[in-house]
Amino acid sequence: MAKEIQISTDFITLGQFLKLADIIQSGGMAKWFLGEHEVYVNGELENRRGKKLVDKDVVDIPGFGTFVISNA
Repeated sequence: MAKEIQISTDFITLGQFLKLADIIQSGGMAKWFLGEHEVYVNGELENRRGKKLVDKDVVDIPGFGTFVISNA
């Protein structure tokens, strides 16, 4: 079951998402994390921390879980 991550804006970057979802402790760790781990956005491998995530996007990180972006 996917964990829902609520955002209050139109989009959030992948780097911001990783911090919001408590996967990393600081935004500065995003580049390192994306270099060390596979992250899939809507089924496609993604390594850009600036990738914009919008409502209903699905982020899958093997070993960490599956998340769905929800625009409150």
